[in-house]
Amino acid sequence: MLREIVLDTETTGTEAQNGDRLIEIGAIELFNHIPTGRDFHRYVNPQRAVSEGAFAVHGLSDAFLFDKPVFAAILPDLLDFLGDARLVIHNAPFDVGFLNMEYARLGAKAPPPIRLEDVVDTLPMARRKHPGAANNLDALCSRYGIDNSRRTKHGALLDAQILAEVYVELLGGKQTSLGLLMAEAAAPAASDTPGAVPVAPRAFRSRLTDAERERHDAFRGSFGAGAIWSDYIGGTEPA
Repeated sequence: MLREIVLDTETTGTEAQNGDRLIEIGAIELFNHIPTGRDFHRYVNPQRAVSEGAFAVHGLSDAFLFDKPVFAAILPDLLDFLGDARLVIHNAPFDVGFLNMEYARLGAKAPPPIRLEDVVDTLPMARRKHPGAANNLDALCSRYGIDNSRRTKHGALLDAQILAEVYVELLGGKQTSLGLLMAEAAAPAASDTPGAVPVAPRAFRSRLTDAERERHDAFRGSFGAGAIWSDYIGGTEPA
C-alpha cells in the first residue's frame, strides 16, 4: 500500500536562510490517498520573536510559544511518524526549506536533508491543472467545494487536513480513492511465491444471443477442446 504524509508548517517569518524558525508542524497519514486517522501535531519554541506579518497569518504569539519544546526535542517523534512515507506539501520549497534548516542546526545529529524531488508538491500540480487561476489553498477549496470555514487563521494541522482533501481532488477526485479501495477488496490473497504479482480472476459475461452462441460454439470448436475461449464464454451463462 502507498503510505503518504501530508504536511504543513507555520513559521516566525518567511526567510529560513535569514534566521526565521519553525513554530508548528502538522501532518496526517494517508494510505492509498485515504486518511487513516493518525496525525502528528506539535508547537515549537523558535527561540526568537515571531514577526508581526507571520502573527497576522497564524496568530501564534511569543507568549504562547514560550513554554513549548524546542525543535530538537520533538524531532524523534516527527521522524518516527514520517518513517519512509512520501511527503505531500503545498509549495514544498517553503516547508522543506524550513525543515532542512532546522535539521542543519543540529549539526552532527542532523538527519539527512529532505530532497525536493522526493516530495509531491501540490502547488505545481494545481497550476498544471488550472493554469492562470489562483491556486492557493483557499482558492482550491472553493474550486472543489471543500469546507474551509474553520480556517479563520492558518494552522498546520488543519491546513494538512484540508490539503489532503485537495490532493485527492487534484488526483482526479474521490472516485480515485474509491477505485483503489474496491481494487484492494477484490484482490486475491497474496501468493507465497517471492515476487509474485496477485492478479484478480477474470470475470467476463457473454451477451450473445442463442443463435450467435451456437455459431460461435461451432467456430471455437474447430480449435479443439483446449481453446482459450472456453475460459471466457461458457455454454450455460445467461445473456
